[in-house]
Amino acid sequence: MTDYLTGDPIADTKAPGVPLENRWDERKFAAKLVNPANRRKHRVIVVGTGLAGGSAGATLAEQGYHVVQFCFQDSPRRAHSVAAQGGINAAKNYRNDGDSVYRLFYDTVKGGDFRSRESNVYRLAQVSAQIIDQAVAQGVPFAREYGGLLDTRSFGGVQVQRTFYARGQTGQQLLIGAYQALSRQIDAGNVELHPRTEMLDLVVVDGRARGIVARDLVTGEIETHLADAVVLASGGYGNVFYLSTNAKGSNATAIWRAHKRGAYFANPCFTQIHPTCIPRSGEHQSKLTLMSESLRNDGRIWVPKRQGDTRPPGEIPEDERDYYLERLYPSFGNLVPRDIASRAAKNVCDAGLGVGPGGLGVYLDFADAIARMGRPAIEARYGNLFDMYQRITAEDPYRTPMRIYPAIHYTMGGLWVDYDLQSTIPGLFVIGEANFSDHGANRLGASALMQGLADGYFVLPTTLNDYLGGTRLDSVSPRHEEVTRVETEVRERISRLLGVGGTRSVDSFHRELGLLMWDHCGMSRSREGLRKALDRIPGLRAEFWRDVRIPGDAGELNQELEKANRVADFLELAELLLIDALAREESCGGHFREEHQTDGGEARRDDEGFSYVAAWEYGEKPVLHREDLTFEHVHPTQRSYT
Repeated sequence: MTDYLTGDPIADTKAPGVPLENRWDERKFAAKLVNPANRRKHRVIVVGTGLAGGSAGATLAEQGYHVVQFCFQDSPRRAHSVAAQGGINAAKNYRNDGDSVYRLFYDTVKGGDFRSRESNVYRLAQVSAQIIDQAVAQGVPFAREYGGLLDTRSFGGVQVQRTFYARGQTGQQLLIGAYQALSRQIDAGNVELHPRTEMLDLVVVDGRARGIVARDLVTGEIETHLADAVVLASGGYGNVFYLSTNAKGSNATAIWRAHKRGAYFANPCFTQIHPTCIPRSGEHQSKLTLMSESLRNDGRIWVPKRQGDTRPPGEIPEDERDYYLERLYPSFGNLVPRDIASRAAKNVCDAGLGVGPGGLGVYLDFADAIARMGRPAIEARYGNLFDMYQRITAEDPYRTPMRIYPAIHYTMGGLWVDYDLQSTIPGLFVIGEANFSDHGANRLGASALMQGLADGYFVLPTTLNDYLGGTRLDSVSPRHEEVTRVETEVRERISRLLGVGGTRSVDSFHRELGLLMWDHCGMSRSREGLRKALDRIPGLRAEFWRDVRIPGDAGELNQELEKANRVADFLELAELLLIDALAREESCGGHFREEHQTDGGEARRDDEGFSYVAAWEYGEKPVLHREDLTFEHVHPTQRSYT
């Protein structure tokens, strides 16, 4: 008996059949336009206010559309984009070090282990330079060299310096830029903002996305909002693992409910492990903290050469240290891609060379950099990150090496979209981390901010115009049978959750699910482990609906109810993630199957059997639709960073 069914292939039909470098220009020219006077007649819903959602809402409103925007935080500035630290990539070549649009395209396709579309990635590289211009015009305080020019630094998986940054607060500063643009449109009356409001379902009428059902998290009121198109910019699903670098509120409810209404879910098993996070400190912990990848520019990663060496790091001589990334990957050293750095850390810890409690840590050492450049230079580059580390661990990273260990950070999978960023439901557009489109099986560092802002500022405004300009949309009544049916289902689900009256907390279920997923579908995966997790998930889900305890009621602020709604969706999404991981009989990027590795322990792809996007249709059994990937410019090879 199989876990899934196989359906017809799927294809992206929106990318023009012209040379790669001309596709985006051709698509923009061919796109239908909406007269400025007519844009005021259209309502567009945007779910999420991070870099993708905030930039999209501001830009669409600037064009003249009436935007109805939602975030479950109390302010758009609290979106999880604020937590991004290290930087944003752009093919500006300010360093004159050989960078170009094509090299950024090449690095991204290669870094994703050849599991992304060439068309989408090349467009991302093209648009990247415009993002920097936009942000500078908004006043984003990027770091600058002594002469006043914008500074750049290196990130993993590349050999040029193309990452623009604002100390260790790049996401925060870019989000403020998008937020001020959004605030201008709110003040002008072009954006109707609904903070502390969470999308709980998608309204599909006559096969098109026409609205959402949302809950006011303060009053508990359930409301339906209708529009001509819906944009999801709600982020990724990394919190299915419970412990991750994501904000505690980050969730998959918006994209999962859209999936259940007909939007295909692509590559859910492509999850990213970040190699530089503060190790977990105990069972009490509810989230993990990221230490920016930018630290690998100047920090050196090492472990003792001898097992069980518990001496303080300062007492271990240089010849008794293993700088294992520099030894294994001399060309890239400490700046190999995240999936490779994470697996290498796991391997040395599994070999008994790890440091700290439980041996689950490696050192990130800045002694050489401080000796070479001086402490003030390191403080200028990384001061806020060092301060954060010291507050959390009570250790001074200027005096003793940081201890780091990999953790769940980002999800490359998401709702399937075409070149126009439109899902399999017409009128439903998905941007940023919520879609799957650009990063393949592994995202390069500093590319998340690039994708979110590219989608929101530059891509979506063109493709949404084309949809609205070429589609006849009749008005939908709030009393339409499909609208009332979806709203009724939302109310019934909430009533069912509150009516369980069990004995276990929501967090206890989430923690058990997360541990199950990390153990069997984390950095290393096997057929046996995936099957074990798949056998356990249905039982855990049944226990949740039989024994979860949710105090309070629906007509008030009820954070346990919020969490229960989200965990119920994680319990369903986890099963699809495991099925996808089991079906993909290869290793690529962040998806490492123990059965498929080289003699040297590296990922072994199967390009003949698995060079495709796995787009899953919701059903009693999920249905797999394959989108074959073709490579005309970057030909798949075994990735090498040696």
